[in-house]
Amino acid sequence: MLKAELRKKYMQKRKALSSDEAFLLSEKIFENFVDCFKPLSGQKVHIFIPIEKFSEIDTQIFINYFLSWNIKVFVPKIVDAKLISVEIFNDTKFQTNTWGISEPVSNEDSGENDFSYVITPLLYCDKKGNRVGYGKGFYDVFFENISSGTKKIGVNYFGPDENIDDVRQNDIPLDYLVTPTEVLSFFNGSE
Repeated sequence: MLKAELRKKYMQKRKALSSDEAFLLSEKIFENFVDCFKPLSGQKVHIFIPIEKFSEIDTQIFINYFLSWNIKVFVPKIVDAKLISVEIFNDTKFQTNTWGISEPVSNEDSGENDFSYVITPLLYCDKKGNRVGYGKGFYDVFFENISSGTKKIGVNYFGPDENIDDVRQNDIPLDYLVTPTEVLSFFNGSE
């Protein structure tokens, strides 16, 4: 299927979930992430703040866990049409931007590019790790500038069913996908 068709299909599937269903599925995704990756104190994680109106995975569960285990947390913020990485803490002040996304008040780019994990928003991911987001390409550019050892991890309520037929040359695939029922690796058996 084409990205535009998949984007529409999975946006509708996501909106069909009740808020209780979405929260329970988010908890299962979180548990699968922790069971598989076993994050440790001192590691660095870049993770998105969910867009409520798009029923995204509740990443606040992850953020609370990371901060309580002294794992450094960085979140994306779009400044001058570029995704930057802002470090957050328990007392970080947030504001809602024009797209309805909660983001740190600070515009200070951490300059960090050596993360343990980048937990990535998406609408769909196929069996090769290709993803469909909202079509702006921010994460492809971001992925080009992070260390090669960083694990790029997508989180989604749904597993892969269809292939994405219009993958572009500059699309950067994920390394893993975490769903409520499984963790998929796209390394073809090697890591």
